[in-house]
Amino acid sequence: MNLLQRIERWGDNHHPKWVDGLRILLGLFLMWKGIQFVDNIDLLKARIAEQPFLTALSFWLAHYIVFAHTVGGLFIALGLLTRVGVIANLPVLIGAVFFINSSTNLFSVYPELSLSVLVLLGLLLFLVEGSGKVSVDEYMRTHPEKSAA
Repeated sequence: MNLLQRIERWGDNHHPKWVDGLRILLGLFLMWKGIQFVDNIDLLKARIAEQPFLTALSFWLAHYIVFAHTVGGLFIALGLLTRVGVIANLPVLIGAVFFINSSTNLFSVYPELSLSVLVLLGLLLFLVEGSGKVSVDEYMRTHPEKSAA
């Protein structure tokens, strides 16, 4: 059994139900931030373009951030492929933590470093914990005959 399978098994066996509430709130928060990014997409692209090494990627990076937050947040909130949603959001949050206090304010939509660090820690928690009992993944595991149809 490889490391990822052991982490998944441990997360499935040690998952209290109240953590599902945190997962849902984290997913909804990420979706809300994604919607804020959509509202300010031009500002986001301009901020990314201020970084010399990211200028050529500003269009694609801005759209990846929006996609990761909205779709990944939806996946996390529903408990559908939670780890995939977390992995999609990890690069965005790692970038937010490192660039939050830069002179260009690259990720100014996140107002504080502490908020970015808290969300990053939540993502790392659900990377290990997984979906939990209150999730679409759990429903599909317990009702395989309905999901196959």
